[in-house]
Amino acid sequence: MALYIDPPNWPGHGRMWSHLVSDRSFEELHRFAAALGAPSRAFERDHYDWPAERYDDAVRAGAVEIGSKELVRRLTEAGLRRPKHRRDERPTP
Repeated sequence: MALYIDPPNWPGHGRMWSHLVSDRSFEELHRFAAALGAPSRAFERDHYDWPAERYDDAVRAGAVEIGSKELVRRLTEAGLRRPKHRRDERPTP
């Protein structure tokens, strides 16, 4: 697996969040997230928003901890980056 998670440094809705991504495929990412019980609404364009309290669950399941800039770099190099201005290209789980 090539799944990555950045530190839970992103505030929102009274919680802190990480981003969970794959550098291989969205299918791999969706399978991994589903196995951990993530709701499909947690998927946004090219990543899952992952709550801080579930961070360790993702790491134990095999997600590799990397910094946010490295996460974006790997996602971009894999051709899976979907910036906000490309919302119409949003892959669905």
